[in-house]
Amino acid sequence: MAEDSEGWSAPERAEIANHESNGSWTLIDRSELPPGRSLVRLIWVYKRKRNGAQKARLCVQGCAQTHGVAYDQTFCATMRLTSLRALASIAASNGMLMRRWDFVA
Repeated sequence: MAEDSEGWSAPERAEIANHESNGSWTLIDRSELPPGRSLVRLIWVYKRKRNGAQKARLCVQGCAQTHGVAYDQTFCATMRLTSLRALASIAASNGMLMRRWDFVA
């Protein structure tokens, strides 16, 4: 975790709590690791939003993954273009403005 002098520990705790509540991983001891397997390295990515809010994301280093192993267990929530067009159409017909959204998983 980052040093708290810049206030990053609260966003890091929120990210870890999010992963724990979603069951994103299972914590194991290194001795329980099957032979021939290695742990995937994680890195912290920090971002300060335009409004001053701080976000910390825990990411898997893609270069640390082995081809064909756990590639199907990735997820990134995105919107289909047709859904975005439908929302834009509804907003325009009702005189509404659209903004960017940031959803916490």
